[in-house]
Parts: sequence; structure tokens; C-alpha cells
Amino acid sequence: MKQLMLIVVLLFVSGFQPVQAQSLEAFEQRVTEFTLDNGLHFIIIQRDVAPVASFVTFGNIGSVDEPVGQTGITHIFEHMAFKGTHTIGTTDIEAEMPLIMAMDDAYRAWHREHTSRQPDEVRVAELWAEFERLRDEAQQFVVNNEFSTIIDREGAVGMNAFVSADATGYFYSLPQNRAELWFKLEADRFMNPVMREFYQEKDVIWEERRDRTDNNPTGRLVEEFLSVAFSAHPYRNPPIGWPSDIDAVTIRETLAFYEAYFIPQNLTMAIAGDVDPAEMRRLAEKYFGSWPAREDSPRVVTVEPPQRGERRLTIEDQSQPVMLIGYKSVDEQHPDFAPLSMLASIMFDGRTSRLNRSLVVEEQLALQVQGFNGFPGTRFPGLFLMIGVPNAGVETAEIEQRIYEEIERIKNEGVTETELERVRTQARASTIRGLTSNMNIALSFAQTHARTGDWRNTFRDIDRLSEVTVEDIQRVAQQYLVPQSRTVGKIVNSDTPVATQSDN
Repeated sequence: MKQLMLIVVLLFVSGFQPVQAQSLEAFEQRVTEFTLDNGLHFIIIQRDVAPVASFVTFGNIGSVDEPVGQTGITHIFEHMAFKGTHTIGTTDIEAEMPLIMAMDDAYRAWHREHTSRQPDEVRVAELWAEFERLRDEAQQFVVNNEFSTIIDREGAVGMNAFVSADATGYFYSLPQNRAELWFKLEADRFMNPVMREFYQEKDVIWEERRDRTDNNPTGRLVEEFLSVAFSAHPYRNPPIGWPSDIDAVTIRETLAFYEAYFIPQNLTMAIAGDVDPAEMRRLAEKYFGSWPAREDSPRVVTVEPPQRGERRLTIEDQSQPVMLIGYKSVDEQHPDFAPLSMLASIMFDGRTSRLNRSLVVEEQLALQVQGFNGFPGTRFPGLFLMIGVPNAGVETAEIEQRIYEEIERIKNEGVTETELERVRTQARASTIRGLTSNMNIALSFAQTHARTGDWRNTFRDIDRLSEVTVEDIQRVAQQYLVPQSRTVGKIVNSDTPVATQSDN
């Protein structure tokens, strides 16, 4: 059950929360930031604790931005960003590129015939054979994993990437005297990407989907839950992509998505470690200065319509019962985001939180209860999410009812100053824990700048928590945690009675 929250994070939520620090003033003395003429923003954090540096490329580009019929395309490009460039990963780019595009044309023709109303099976087989021929011919020019091999050889650690509903991130650490290598490689892969081994990599993506969703009861529940909770907004779509979209997406569509969204003004690059800011600026100009700014990306214009009543779904499965409850919430720029987040902490964070203490510790009705505000993202209004895992012999309906009773208690009686101060203290404690890691600081500052326009809000967000009152907590509970904005999803065993809709 300890994997439950991890599964949710892997499916839909960026795994990196803003890391706070003790003193904004102290960091301001060590932070240098600048924006190139093309709009690409850099944040340099000097930390000479060791001769290493962590490098982060963070983009305001998530699955929420994907065009209709192309869900999962951000994740596909994330994989492609490790496949090399015009100069890395190939023995002959001039011979390879025409084959890659011809292969794409062959796949498009095969997919069109294969998915037609009355496919000609002979023609389908011929087109697939042509696709395989071109794929195999292009493969002869591939130098497998050359990008990763170069980085590993130079002492890199922690190389990885993520895609969430809201964002994309790429990161690793290097010895500080290899900083120029990072600039050279990062500029090359984002300015000159090649969709190398594109269709082979789809097999890897399919395996990810099977592992996280198709063969995972909790993954299936989360995917179904969001598709019910959101009727219009693209938060309803999984970052891994819907199966038919993964099948259909092509190289040309992925390149078009790259051209529209992976533009300098959508990216923030952060470097934390033993580096010279002036030298970092020189290298930024040298390697990224020639990257032209492009037209601003299309904006998400779909607004989720008001929910008119409770929505429920039940999945019968021979697995551990799990329950999700989500109330429509607000985006992170809304003044009610902070009190809603603190309400979630009062209810769920730590053994002394209201529902952990009562349901898990004292009465042992639940193996786990968790909750947080802002699922699956915070750029747009998301959900105030609650997760309950009942103990053996306990029905999800009982856990659900107890959660509703606690919500009503908060609506009627409010919370205490002691509870509010506890969650403030927890937030400050997370701040200190982030101070020891170059990577966490770089990720935090890049993310906060991308989200809010100023990395300093990493600290100011904590300061704003002191402005939240017990009256604010009670008010947002009364305003947002209402039945008509609620979605409930459950996994129940096939022999377990399914509870009827609650009136609470």
C-alpha cells in the first residue's frame, strides 16, 4: 500500500514539489538569472559545497497541452530527446534522415488502411512489410544510446526526465568542469532533435502503459476516475496517452508538436552547484543564442463546465479495494489554493492528522488515507483528492462515510489554531530538507519560475501560509467540499456489495 501514492504520482503528477529554503535573502545573494534574446531563461545558483553541478531543463509543456487525438505525444518526445541529434547517435545523418521520413510515410499509409472501415488485408500486409523494410534500413545507421553513453562517460549521475499533466523536465548532474558539455549536448538535443528509433520506442512506451495502467488495478482506477471527473478539460487525459493515440501518432506529428511547444520562451534552465555565473552566461549565449524564438504556443482554452451533481464509478476487480474522492478545486494562482492545501494537510498529513489518527492509528479501519490539493495538476483548476485503502473486512463505503463526517465537522466547527500551526511547521520543515541537494534546489527554482514567473515564490509561498486563518479553512471546506462537485471512484471485489450514492 505504500506504493499507492507513488502510483498516482507516476501516472499523473510531477514527482517534484517546490523545495523551500530558510532564507530568501541568503539565496538572493547566490542566485544569478538572465533571459536570452530568444526568451530562454536561466537561473544560476552558486553552491560550492562540492565540485559538482546539477542541470535542469524545465518546460511549461505537459499532457494538458496535447492536441486532440495526440495524447501521450509529450511523453513520446521525452523519449526521443535521449535518442540523439544530427551529430549524435548516427553514422550518416544524410543517409539516415530520408529513410526515417520514408518510414514515417509508410507507417502512416499502413495505419490509414489498417484502421479503415473495410481494410484490405493484402494491402495492409504489403504496407507493413514496406514499413519494416525501411525501419530496418534506417537502423543500420543508428549508434545505440550514444547520447547517454557520452554523459555517463563524463561522470553524470541521476540522468532522467518526467512528464506530468502540467510540465516536462530533464535533469542530471555532472562534475562542474563538464558544464560546457551540458550546454553543448542540451542545445543540440533541443535545437536539432531526430526522431530516431521512433517506432521501436513506441514498444517501450506500450510496456510502460501496461505496467502502470493496463495491468495495474490502481492505475486503471485513476485513469477512469479522471475521465469521469473532467468532462471537457484535458486534465481528463492520461500523460501516458490513450492506446489508440499511441498507435496513431507519427514522426511528423511529433515534430510539429516539438516546433509548436518546445520553444525557448517555454523553457527554464536552472544550474545549481560550484559554477561561475559569468561563465554560465557566456556558455548560454554561445550554445543557445542562435536558437530563434518562435510564435507563442497555442493556449489551453477549454474551461471545465460546472459540475451539476455527484459522479461515481466502480471497478470490480480481485484486488485490494481502493477509493478515490475528488472535489473540484482551483488553480495555484487562486487565493483559495493555499487554504485548500492546508485543509488537506490538516485532514491527512502525518499520524496526528485528523483522518490518519482516527481511521488508521486508533480504529484501524484503513490501511492508508491520503489527500492533497491540486490533482492531476495546478496550472488549471484540478481536484482536491482523497485516497482511502480499507483494512481487511472493512468496506470502502465505511471509509467514505467517515471522511464525509469529518468534512461536515470541519464545515460546522472549523479547525483549531494548533492544527493550523502544525501544518505550517510541517511546510517549514520541508524547506530545510531541501537545502542539502543541488538537484532539488535547481528543480524547485526552475519549476517555480516556470509556474509563477519568479523563483522567489518558492519562499513567498511559505510566507503566505501564515496569512491563512482558521476562518479561511472553514470557508473553503464549506465552499468547495460539496456533493455536487464530487467524483467518487472505487475498486471493489466482485463479491463486495456496491454502496449507493451518499447524501452527505
